[in-house]
Amino acid sequence: MRRTRLLAVLTTVFAMVAGLVALAAAPAAAALPNGFRSVGYLPSWSGSVNAVQYGKLTHINYAFALPNSNGTLQAIPDPGKLSSLVSQGHANGVKVLLAIGGWNDGNDSAFEALAASSAGRTTFVNSVVSVVNQYGLDGVDIDWEYPDPGASGNNFTALMGQLSDAMHSRGKLLTAAVVSGGGTAEGVQPAVFGHVDFLNIMAYDGGSPHANYDWSIASANYWKSRGLPASKTVLGVPFYSRPNYYTYSQLVSMDPANANRDCVSVGGAQQCYNGIPTIKRKTQWAMANAGGIMNWELSQDTSGATSLVSAIYEVATGGGGNPPGDGGQITGIGGKCVDVASASSANGTAVQLWTCNGTTAQSWTAGSDGTLRALGKCMDVTSAGTANGTPIQLWDCNGTGAQVWQAQSNGTLRNPASGRCLDATGPSSADGTRLQIWDCFAGSNQVWNLP
Repeated sequence: MRRTRLLAVLTTVFAMVAGLVALAAAPAAAALPNGFRSVGYLPSWSGSVNAVQYGKLTHINYAFALPNSNGTLQAIPDPGKLSSLVSQGHANGVKVLLAIGGWNDGNDSAFEALAASSAGRTTFVNSVVSVVNQYGLDGVDIDWEYPDPGASGNNFTALMGQLSDAMHSRGKLLTAAVVSGGGTAEGVQPAVFGHVDFLNIMAYDGGSPHANYDWSIASANYWKSRGLPASKTVLGVPFYSRPNYYTYSQLVSMDPANANRDCVSVGGAQQCYNGIPTIKRKTQWAMANAGGIMNWELSQDTSGATSLVSAIYEVATGGGGNPPGDGGQITGIGGKCVDVASASSANGTAVQLWTCNGTTAQSWTAGSDGTLRALGKCMDVTSAGTANGTPIQLWDCNGTGAQVWQAQSNGTLRNPASGRCLDATGPSSADGTRLQIWDCFAGSNQVWNLP
């Protein structure tokens, strides 16, 4: 009897200890304001799990596992790295998912085959459940590049429906990476939107210059126009350049000022990417219009003050960047404001004088690289001209001398590349007066009050 009572007590104690251990092991949810997500991919072949800034991320996708055509999964690459990532991620409240697929040199034949039959889909779902359980993952990210419109798209929808049931019934996440837009994107049918927790939109490898603000936002809006809820729209940003593949960290190591540029010449060729100001502006847009920011990929980032992960985090937590409307006005002759015509962010938009009205078209911030920025772009001397009368426009920030302005003690703004000053033509203070460069003489149409 005493032995039975002792066993009962010990059983109770063990149960309590196990409960406490489980409670301690359960990761606290990493959180950004309003449920905003910061999602990073970490490849199996690059980057250290010890270098990840866990405290500034909400989700990490380990890339990539590959499927077989019968629905089974190939061996997880570097399983020790995945285990360590899960351990450190959970210790910091970050959800870790396994990304399955990837570009794979354009070979999606395994996905096509397994998704085409009920048996293949069921085998795949069971394989996913098994690996999620084995590694203690928080879910799976399907990166099929790409299901084609038609039968392939139908099969993808069916596959995602089965995965959704399997993942969500177990309290796990289901996400997917999708192309930026175009005909290929039609292979992801709107029915998929109801199956996923969110979509990671690969808004890169397109646009001219590469992944520029307008093109990227249009990519996200394309998916929203098809019915993807804003809360499930996660805007992808690149941590590398095109046309050649220089990582952001490589570019910054060449010149720290590259952190605040979007294009730079390397080996005689222009490389375009997203520097800190553009990453911050995209994050500002996503906070107001989407559910988060995703990056490809974490090992390409820097650490410290130039980190893009940090730039996203700073804006998302209200600790960095200038949200729309939080810049300052530049006033000149007649008390008029420097203004972007029609508040358009299109390249080539005129920069002019206009009655001050407090809009974002008149909200300017000074970059550490000498640029003046509004609507996510830079005040630019058209075609890098140096002649008197060359007009001023808005253009993608590109790190050239045509976008550098130096404030002088007499109130002028000098463009050192041309040796000339920002000037209101005329001189006139009428609404719509175009700004230009002209020989510096500090007249009333060349004196500016900066924020």
